Amino acid sequence: MSTEKGTISIHTENIFPVIKKFLYSDNEIFLRELVSNAVDASQKIKRLSSLGQFNGEVGELVVDVKFDEEAKTITISDNGIGMTAEEIKKYINQIAFSGATEFMEKFKEANDANEIIGRFGLGFYSAFMVADKVEIDSLSYQDGAEAAHWVCDGSTSYEISVGTRTTRGTDVILHINEDSKEFLSKFRLQEILDKYAKFLPVQVRFGTKTSSEPDGEDEEGKPKYKSVEVDNIINNTNPAWTKAPSELKDEDYLAFYRELYPNTFDEPLFWIHLNVDYPFNLTGILYFPKIKNELEIQRNKIKLYSRQVFITDEVKDIVPEYLMLLHGVIDSPDIPLNVSRSFLQADGNVKKISNYITKKVADKLQEIFKSDRKGFEEKWNDIGLFIKYGMLSEEKFADKANEFCLVKNTEGENFTIKEYYEKVKDINADKDGNIVYLYTSDAAQQDGFIANAKAKGYDVLVLDGPLDTHFASYLEQKGGEKVQLKRVDSDVIDKLIKKDEKIELTLSEEESKKASELFTKAISRTDMNVQVEALAADELPVSVTLDEFMRRMKDMAKTGGGMGFYGNLPDNYKVTVNGNHPLVKRIVESSEEEAEKLAKQAFDLALLSRGLLTGADLTSFVKRSVEMI
Repeated sequence: MSTEKGTISIHTENIFPVIKKFLYSDNEIFLRELVSNAVDASQKIKRLSSLGQFNGEVGELVVDVKFDEEAKTITISDNGIGMTAEEIKKYINQIAFSGATEFMEKFKEANDANEIIGRFGLGFYSAFMVADKVEIDSLSYQDGAEAAHWVCDGSTSYEISVGTRTTRGTDVILHINEDSKEFLSKFRLQEILDKYAKFLPVQVRFGTKTSSEPDGEDEEGKPKYKSVEVDNIINNTNPAWTKAPSELKDEDYLAFYRELYPNTFDEPLFWIHLNVDYPFNLTGILYFPKIKNELEIQRNKIKLYSRQVFITDEVKDIVPEYLMLLHGVIDSPDIPLNVSRSFLQADGNVKKISNYITKKVADKLQEIFKSDRKGFEEKWNDIGLFIKYGMLSEEKFADKANEFCLVKNTEGENFTIKEYYEKVKDINADKDGNIVYLYTSDAAQQDGFIANAKAKGYDVLVLDGPLDTHFASYLEQKGGEKVQLKRVDSDVIDKLIKKDEKIELTLSEEESKKASELFTKAISRTDMNVQVEALAADELPVSVTLDEFMRRMKDMAKTGGGMGFYGNLPDNYKVTVNGNHPLVKRIVESSEEEAEKLAKQAFDLALLSRGLLTGADLTSFVKRSVEMI
């Protein structure tokens, strides 16, 4: 074969400077692209052999990555199918740039590097992001094939001649440019290979590494070890998700979890093995970690692969947001290796995959609940946040989760949503037939209010998680028009669940007015609204509460619930003065100075019980208490 020079089939200006400039921030993906191409070539020779179209020895298939810091080169080699000179011209010079004209017109509209590479088939040419010159030396598997050598300096010109390769396969040699010398580093290349090639289906070798192996015993009979140099194989070619579930035991799933997350100490609670081939292809394993009440730090732990090639760990466009709290791997050849966010959001397969995963997760949770409810309840503190998040954000998940979502009361008893309704529909009903779910967000701080509710025979739920303000609203919506949720400290208990019995006020109208004026003056705060109420004599003399609706709206605003307007409003508390309490009667009948001191003391006690008495007010209260003793 004589040397041939030519021009790459581009019917427009030089495309390479655009690739270099536009894709610069993503330049590490050049290695993923070239190694993936080498893996594909290796798998093709294996396939041809299995079909009887190649009768030679396949041998051990390995992709080698090497670098020469002095020569400033990186070489990716395979012993796969190889290419003839004509195939190089066809696949490298023509097909890769069949969309070049459109590329030049559209690249300015692209959102990211992946969108360009994915749409225009520029995977091989990502090499020019880091190289001034790229060479290909290849020998085809075909009988009598001649080795071919291709070289391009980043312009549209190329040269093709006889190659030097004597064995089947391809070498791609990158001459690294000055701006990309960071890649001429063992540490940097190892880092990229660990990220993108960790589970490729063909062995990827990157030099050697030092390993220990047994070397007999010492004089005391203890085992000795020696250091040896062994091949540094980057990848596990047959990871757990590629196997059938019947092949795996629990210890295999746990070992794979540690392989995915070597720095994670907690073991997962359980897992789901995904395996479907119609109407789309999808495999993977999703693990349920111990989520507890930590929403943020759990995210971005699902890794997305396409045919065992790592794509991304930002999967928010593949799975519903709540599923991002899970860990694991999703692999689908139906998701292209290089895709844009806009593609993912619009792609029909992606939507089907999302729905499938949602169903599988819900089915798994339901299965565990039905087969081992006690074990499910024991795990609830670790998975409850995930389930509630799913119910609040995904209607299809919520429909199933209603059957296994648990609520817990202050006695530590667990109920499904339906079971809890049945438990309290009579005891927590008010005079108008409303069923009031009383709940606490902080059982220790709201203990006095809980005790009052229990004294009346009512049940109190514990809703103290980061999403429970929103979940309280969900329970109201799903419970029907008669179900209301009220935090146990949002009013005095007789106002939260109003009954038919009427309590008469023992104070006269004039005394009631005087009590109101005395407490208003003693408190002297615009955010405290005093009301004298007729309550049981054994109730507290003074209670400080925050209206349920206002407090819930403000809580939602804090957790990003779209209630920003309420979040900016000041707190307004209701001060309920129990007109039937002996202390209030005594205050009304005391001298003005004594009445003000007692009223202030009773109010401060109410604040103290709410954790609202701080700073100088707390100091004054302590001092006054000592004087009164």
